Amino acid sequence: MPWKIAGFRIGFAQNELENGNSKKESDLNLAQARLRDLDAQLIAKEADLATALSENRTLESELRELKEEVLTLNLSLEDTTKHLHSEMLRRVDLENHMKTLQEEMTFQKRLHEDKLKETKRAHESRVAEVESGRQREFESKLSEALQEIRRQHEEQIQGYKEELERTFSAKMENAQLTARRNSESASAAREELLETKKRIDTLVSQVNQYQSQNVALESRIKELQDLLDYDRDLHRRHMAEKEEEMAQAQRQAQEQLEEYEHLLDVKLALDLEINAYRKMLEGEEQRLRLSPTPSSRSMATPTTSKGRRFLHGKKRKVKESKKRECAAAFKTVQHASASGNVSIEEIDADGKFVRVKNNSDEDQPLHGWVLRRHIGTVSDVTYKFPSQFTLQAGQVVTIWGAAAGVSPGPSDLVWKSQRSWGTGDSIDVTLITDDGKELAERKIMFVPRGEESSEQDDDYEEITGSEMEFASQTKRRRKKKCCLVS
Repeated sequence: MPWKIAGFRIGFAQNELENGNSKKESDLNLAQARLRDLDAQLIAKEADLATALSENRTLESELRELKEEVLTLNLSLEDTTKHLHSEMLRRVDLENHMKTLQEEMTFQKRLHEDKLKETKRAHESRVAEVESGRQREFESKLSEALQEIRRQHEEQIQGYKEELERTFSAKMENAQLTARRNSESASAAREELLETKKRIDTLVSQVNQYQSQNVALESRIKELQDLLDYDRDLHRRHMAEKEEEMAQAQRQAQEQLEEYEHLLDVKLALDLEINAYRKMLEGEEQRLRLSPTPSSRSMATPTTSKGRRFLHGKKRKVKESKKRECAAAFKTVQHASASGNVSIEEIDADGKFVRVKNNSDEDQPLHGWVLRRHIGTVSDVTYKFPSQFTLQAGQVVTIWGAAAGVSPGPSDLVWKSQRSWGTGDSIDVTLITDDGKELAERKIMFVPRGEESSEQDDDYEEITGSEMEFASQTKRRRKKKCCLVS
């Protein structure tokens, strides 16, 4: 009964450890997913910040250009105003000149009228002296001469007046057109200046808004950075607690395993003692010539075979727990493919070497060819063949890790920059040519055996089978821990 209780305790402890491990792994996955989301948000915010800064610089350059344009428009407005003042002065000069001409024309008119009066008085006096016979003739000729003089004088005055009016009209039209153009230019410049001021105000408000957004984004980035640091510290503490719990669970499992071995030794000693007592009892019965009961015989054989089975199971447990502990829980599965004459023949499960074979009848230069290794979430590494290396027809080359400790021969190469090819639940090696084509691939995976190991262990003893299953699960947890640490 004690070994059954110990087996039950071991199974219960295994279930608790597996549940705790799965919970810790789910927490770790959630923390990693949150970390990736925070990194993505940080990248997006940095991109928005760069965009805002570039827009800010663009707006500042536009603001400088608009200020220069406003300065140019102000200078143009001052020139236009000066030109308008000069035109107005010219208009005043023309008006003064026109008044002068009018006054001169009035003066000439008065002067001619005075001459006409004097001529008329002289003619009247001269007519009074002339004979009465020729008075009419002289009067008619005088009137005609006066009319001719008046007509010429009026025509000359009318020509002066028309020329003055045309000159004044042309000057006025030119002045009005120039003033209209200047006023239109001034109004357009004034409107453009107002629009420029409005645009400058809008750009200034946008710049202030972008600056406030920039400050908000920087504060948000700082908050996200603090949150990221907190999450990293929390994740680091959780990982340390998890590792401590796993170490404690392993210590408890080791203690229970040692207790179980002690119980197994005690049970084996008791079985041997019982067999000795039974043999003594049988010898005493034979000496007293008593026939043994059928039940005692039927009990003796199974017990003896059971004791042997315990002994055999213990020896097998000690050997496999030291040498073949992982093989009891995993089986190796390999997948290979090749699209050319060169293929990957073998991958060592311990990561010591990789073998490549030339399956053709011709030599194959491997200048520029590489072998790429991929293990789970570990970053890929590549091995590049030497520049002068040629794989002979039908030959095999072995690429060893630096920690393999072998002396390279004609068909061996050593990867000096890498200690080994690595180990893990899944190892994928790909052969890539110098032009980037994937020529061959081989993948090795460690798959849980499932029911196969339990069927083989049932040939001995139920306790031995559970013990081997516990050892295989312990090895599996160690592998998972190594993968998480890497």
